[in-house]
Amino acid sequence: MNPYLGLLRTNRNFRLLFIGQTISQLGDWFNAVAVFALLLDLTGSATAVAWMLIVQFLPVAVVGPVAGVVVDRVDRRRLMIATDLLRGVLILGLLLVRERDDVWIAYVVMSLTVAASAFFEPARTATIPNLTTAEELMPANALSSAMWSAMLAIGASVGGLVTAIAGRNTAFLVNAASFFVSAFFINRTRYDSTPPASPKLTGLLALTGVPDLVEGFRYMRERGHIAALMFVKAGWGLAGGVLLLLTIFGQRVFPVGGSTAAGIGVMYGARGIGAALGPIALRWILGQTPRTLRRTIGPAYFVVGGFYMVLAWAPTLPLAALAVLGAHFGGSILWVFSTVLLQMEVPDRFRGRVFAVELALVTLASSASSYWTGYELDRGGWSPRTMAFALGVMFCIPGTLWLLIESRWKESADVSRPAPMAPGDEDVLEDRIR
Repeated sequence: MNPYLGLLRTNRNFRLLFIGQTISQLGDWFNAVAVFALLLDLTGSATAVAWMLIVQFLPVAVVGPVAGVVVDRVDRRRLMIATDLLRGVLILGLLLVRERDDVWIAYVVMSLTVAASAFFEPARTATIPNLTTAEELMPANALSSAMWSAMLAIGASVGGLVTAIAGRNTAFLVNAASFFVSAFFINRTRYDSTPPASPKLTGLLALTGVPDLVEGFRYMRERGHIAALMFVKAGWGLAGGVLLLLTIFGQRVFPVGGSTAAGIGVMYGARGIGAALGPIALRWILGQTPRTLRRTIGPAYFVVGGFYMVLAWAPTLPLAALAVLGAHFGGSILWVFSTVLLQMEVPDRFRGRVFAVELALVTLASSASSYWTGYELDRGGWSPRTMAFALGVMFCIPGTLWLLIESRWKESADVSRPAPMAPGDEDVLEDRIR
């Protein structure tokens, strides 16, 4: 039986989580295209879009460490439901943005929505190993990534058309409704969603969560291979300005029928198709052993960089879309393979903190890159094509660093010479042996 179809057919809890994720992400990409088009239409500024990307990144970096502590303390299932309901209500605030003077509302709404996502995403990532067996872990993450990408392709493409035809408010309503539907499906899951209890602490300081936070950072610091894996997505984030760049290419270089939303939709749709193909194709070709996953990360950076250099040259929209597809084929490998390796290595009671800090790192890097990209496009005199080439070159930096790290990888990260185990590490030793 196909491992992906088999997983969905036999694992009810993962199937319900997957359906909720799919519907929510479809709404997200409807919303993203509409928000970017809204800002460009009301302000005409690439910097305005860059600030929106930053607003969608920085809250995660700010609340991420605290979110990680919460994710490792409370019922993760109930936390995901609560944040879904909150995000659905918040998105309705975008309906109030009608003129240039109202743009600040969009920034506030999106910053609060993303802050809620800083709790949801680590909880979802941390809970996947609780829903799957060791053999199902890689297919589950590949399937989740592929569906995220498919919803990006469908949501961005269809969302661009819907926004152009029915207006931005329709897209905002679709996104709000998608969060409520996601909460409904997650509410139907039944599994032990409370992480293992941490050692009992007493006193006011324990109530603040600071000891949990310190414990989590100590765990990461003492395990170099965990820290290295946590920085893989941050390396991707260093060139995060590509997300802004796709918006500008859709508006200035390859508009479709004069429509900003439609042009953005095509570029983001290509991104989604490429990201959907990457982890599934590579798992089929290479397998899913930890060493193979680790050795694929470095070359994947160079795939991303090379295709963005091709985008700088692309003379037509189809060739540009093909370059974006290839770049995000590589990008999805970075994302999924590093996630699976962390899920294999990190014990359950630390996962929330590890994935929250990892998310904070990538959002910080993406914020800086997005601001720099918007500044150079608006004030530095750089063309979108020059910017694409520069960002492509930037991807080679973390790629080179990872190849150096991987060449010196200590086998203590493997079972043959295990790293010292913290309390709770014993429950993942069996997975390491596999």
